[in-house]
Amino acid sequence: MSLDQLPPLRDSLAAHGILANKGFGQHFLLDLNVTRKIARLAGPLDDCVTIEVGPGPGGLTRALLEAGARVVAVEKDPRFIPLLAELQAAAPGRLTVVQADALQVDERALADAVQPGAPVRIVANLPYNVGTPLLIKWLTGPLLPQSMSLMFQKEVAQRIVASVGSDAYGRLAVIAQAIADAEIVMDLPARAFTPPPKVASAVARLDPRAQRPADDILKALEAITREAFGQRRKMLKSSLKALGGEALCEAAGIDPMARAETIGIEGFLALANASL
Repeated sequence: MSLDQLPPLRDSLAAHGILANKGFGQHFLLDLNVTRKIARLAGPLDDCVTIEVGPGPGGLTRALLEAGARVVAVEKDPRFIPLLAELQAAAPGRLTVVQADALQVDERALADAVQPGAPVRIVANLPYNVGTPLLIKWLTGPLLPQSMSLMFQKEVAQRIVASVGSDAYGRLAVIAQAIADAEIVMDLPARAFTPPPKVASAVARLDPRAQRPADDILKALEAITREAFGQRRKMLKSSLKALGGEALCEAAGIDPMARAETIGIEGFLALANASL
C-alpha cells in the first residue's frame, strides 16, 4: 500500500480504538491540508534527516514523507506504534520509528543511524507539556539542527519571537534569539485539532545561525536569564545579586538600575561574558 492509498487518519484511529491522552498533552492534527502546509514551511526536506517528536497517529509524518523526507519519528506512547508501522510499510526505508521519551534521546545518534553526518531538520507538533524544555534542549545541546519548525501553544510561540520591551519578552526569547533567527510562520485555531485544546496554536520556525555562542556562554546565559526574569520587576543589581549584581552589570556595560525586560539580546550576552 502506498502513501496515497492509506485510509483517513480518523479511520485509522477508530480502527485501533485510540483516543488522545490528556496526560501526554495530546491533540491530534488530522487535516492533511494543514500538515502538508507545515511540511512546506519547513523547507526542502530531501537533503537531510527530519526528526519528528510526538507523531501520534502520523498526520504530520505522512505529509513529511509525501514531501520526500527521511523521517525519524520519536513517539513515547506505545499505542501509536502500529499506526506508524503502517506508514513505514507505505514508505519503505524512509521512516524510522523510535519508541522513547524525546527528552532523553540523542537526536544526533538517531540521525547518524540513518545517514552519518547528515544535516538535521526538526519538524514537530510538540506535546504541549514538553514543548519548551525540548526547544531549550535542541537550542543548547550538541545536535545543531539546520532548522526547527515547531508547533506550540500560541502564547509560547509568541514568547519565543518576542521583542525587547514587550510583555512576552523573557528568558525564552533571549535564549532562542541568541542562537537562532525566529519567526511565527503559521497560526492554527483550536478547532484544527482533535480534541480541540483550550488555546490556539502557532508554528514557529527557528533557523540557528552558523556561529553559536560557546557552551560556557550559553550556560551562563541560562543562569543569568533565570535570575533576571525570575524577579523581572526588580532592578538587575538586585535580581542578579547572587551572580555579582551591580559589579557584574558594570563589567558588562549594563545599567544596574535597568530591569530585565529592557535589556536586549546583546546585553544579556555581555552579562554572560562578564560572569565568566
